[in-house]
Amino acid sequence: MAKKRAGGGLSPVQLAARFLGVSVLAGGVLAGIALPGVGALGLATKGTVKEFDEIPADLKRPPLTQRSKILDAKGGEIATVFYRDRTVVDRKDMSPYVQKALVAIEDSRFYEHGAIDLKGVLRAVNQNAQSGGVAQGASTLTQQYVKNVFIEEAGDDPDKVAQATQQTMGRKIQELKYAIQIEKELGKKKILENYLNITFFGQGAYGVEAASQRYFSKHAKDLTLDQSALLAGIVQSPTRYDPVNDPQEATQRRNTVLRRMAETHSITAAESKAAQAKPLGLKVTPQRSGCITASRGAGFFCDYVEHVFLSDPAFGKTKDDRLALWKRGGLTIQTTLDPQAQDSLQQSLSKHVYKTDRVTAAGTLVEPGTGKILAMGQATPYGTGKNQTLINYNVDHSMGGSNYGFQTGSTFKPFVAAAAIDKGMPPTKEYPSPYKMDYPSPVTTCEGTYTNNDGATVHNENESEKGPYVMKEAMAKSINTYFVSLISEVGICPVTQMTDKLHVIMGNGQKLPQQPSISLGSATLSPLTLSSAYAAFASRGTYCTPVAINSVTGMNGKPVPVPKSECQRAMSEKTADSISTLLNGVIDSGTGKEAGLGDRPSAGKTGTTDKRKNAWFAGYTPNLAAAVWVGSASQEVEMHDITIGGVYQEYVYGGQVPGPIWRDAMTGALAGKPTQNFHLVDIPDAKKKDKKKPGDKPDDNGGRGDDKPDNGGFVFGNGGDQGGRPSNPGQGNGDQGNGNGGNGNGQGGWFG
Repeated sequence: MAKKRAGGGLSPVQLAARFLGVSVLAGGVLAGIALPGVGALGLATKGTVKEFDEIPADLKRPPLTQRSKILDAKGGEIATVFYRDRTVVDRKDMSPYVQKALVAIEDSRFYEHGAIDLKGVLRAVNQNAQSGGVAQGASTLTQQYVKNVFIEEAGDDPDKVAQATQQTMGRKIQELKYAIQIEKELGKKKILENYLNITFFGQGAYGVEAASQRYFSKHAKDLTLDQSALLAGIVQSPTRYDPVNDPQEATQRRNTVLRRMAETHSITAAESKAAQAKPLGLKVTPQRSGCITASRGAGFFCDYVEHVFLSDPAFGKTKDDRLALWKRGGLTIQTTLDPQAQDSLQQSLSKHVYKTDRVTAAGTLVEPGTGKILAMGQATPYGTGKNQTLINYNVDHSMGGSNYGFQTGSTFKPFVAAAAIDKGMPPTKEYPSPYKMDYPSPVTTCEGTYTNNDGATVHNENESEKGPYVMKEAMAKSINTYFVSLISEVGICPVTQMTDKLHVIMGNGQKLPQQPSISLGSATLSPLTLSSAYAAFASRGTYCTPVAINSVTGMNGKPVPVPKSECQRAMSEKTADSISTLLNGVIDSGTGKEAGLGDRPSAGKTGTTDKRKNAWFAGYTPNLAAAVWVGSASQEVEMHDITIGGVYQEYVYGGQVPGPIWRDAMTGALAGKPTQNFHLVDIPDAKKKDKKKPGDKPDDNGGRGDDKPDNGGFVFGNGGDQGGRPSNPGQGNGDQGNGNGGNGNGQGGWFG
């Protein structure tokens, strides 16, 4: 009596047919597909060759996600970023051993069968005929490659990933249909190359090149026999055979691969035995991605580049489009970062402000006339560890910065002067400028009229600072009452119209408030905003929007459009030259003397906000502009009786801590660059001959010519109330009515 076959007497070929849903013609030929109840594919219980042919065979193979490189302007690598760590390489750049090892362990008859290996199917059917489930272990490398394409296309969508990996009859049939297509289109060698580039090898490594770098710190073309066998063995179960976490299991799996290679005659038995005797020999390179890997302290600049990429329509119409391109990777992003300028800025920041200090510092360098960001750094390193931060204090909140930016103090005064001069007011304009005065009222605004209903007052730092003053001396000494008088006569609207042309907005994205106190720096700005605006003075009145990216090359080697700087005239050349003349005097004989660049012409302005919570120096040469901020991110530290960078400071002023940072950063950045001159104009000095020179009286901080805190916090508090009412961070607490602002401690007035 004949032995009854498993599966109800069906022959192996018939069992295979049942497994695959195929019809069997005479001679046992697999003729067509009959899918038993696969509703997902919408086919009938019994099918035909025609129905199989109607299954869509257009397998879309999206470009594989790869690493992207972010480079500086000279081509040096700043950082590598990736969604999936993969570097696609040609088959010639893969060790022959790894190709042989993968075929031996995953599909030893790969070069002999077509899209489906019938013998493999029969083996699987004999093991699973009684289970009624889908046979396992029957997939060819081609079918596995198809499955990997599904997984790659699913991305990080859990529902799509689950669908791509489900073990159903419908999925098996779909894989087979696509496998047939792929075999026709690509051929065996290309399929193997694609498989080795797409598959996951564990430890975050996709593709054999990334895996080779991860486990052995070498290129895939240099893999030895034993190393190749290890990687080939990982593919089946990257977690189980992880050589880092379970070297014993990984060794056993590697040796299984080596024995299989000998059995299939890919290598000799002697080669297999010798390779099995070797230790794993791992030389692991940890997975590191993103701006945290940036060199030259350029993590914050790198972070800004990513924000630009994900927000600018040049890289895609929608946010999802831009994110998809960023994740797909394979990009070479050459930025505007100048390595010399970046090194100089970072060294200066680290020298003058320690990362363990109670305050930090941030600075940005911009090229006038082009808007190119040449350097961006912070004293607090980029990262998530102790004394590190991921917040970029150089930029607005929408680009990864703090919520508000930081009050700028007297660095805002040049904008008031520029608006006045551009409207025809002579820079010799004189005001009484008493030590203390009421805010003038009424004052015209873009929205109507400002009226000082609360009787708010403004005062200079010291009682000896009494006018009259003309603009040049008022700018050099940073006289508060002069600039409040100036904005009151010019009107607030012309000032904000000027700052609009200079793209000066607050760190939270809002426009400047229509209040006279903006003349004293009550608005909260970022260093990038301030340095870009000052660059317009350097370029004789032309403002250029800041740019961080020079070019982008896609994975296909073709250029990707990038945003370009938009330049426009913000003021007349005469106005810009007048401001440069005024600010040149600030460094020569005013509050910014400690920021001087020696023989190189420079211009700048100090800024110190009330209670010394922020200190600034912003300035420029004809070919480089920069802004440096010092303060606490929380705005809770008052910078007096404080040690910064190992140096005790009784009171911090804009010219005395940010100033030297600016000076040293600019000196190094400009080393070897040509010295250029300003187009200075003749602005007469003060008419009064008996006035003291800047810096020769105790109230000017011991003769050092430092800036004084600015007051005028009536906008958000009640003038006359001790400290005023509490307000939001960065917006000030009001003007104290007790007049303590003149004691040199910055008490009262605007602070944030």
